[in-house]
Amino acid sequence: MSGVRMRLTFPEDLVREPVIAQLVRDHAVEPNIRRANVDEVEGWIVCELSGDAAAIESAISWLRQKGVRVDLLGDVVES
Repeated sequence: MSGVRMRLTFPEDLVREPVIAQLVRDHAVEPNIRRANVDEVEGWIVCELSGDAAAIESAISWLRQKGVRVDLLGDVVES
């Protein structure tokens, strides 16, 4: 199992949606939330996403299609 560290930025229309719950349920990945800030207008999360490499790629693609800005932070998390 491997993982990546990323910053997820949510636009106003997604702040109240259970995006992380859907991500876990549908993509067999496990997020470890390291920092977050959410208000009525926008939100961001810095997290480590771990799982199978294909599942992580699928999850990142799904997040981007959903409208979440995904910034990979460059350091790979190995477990």
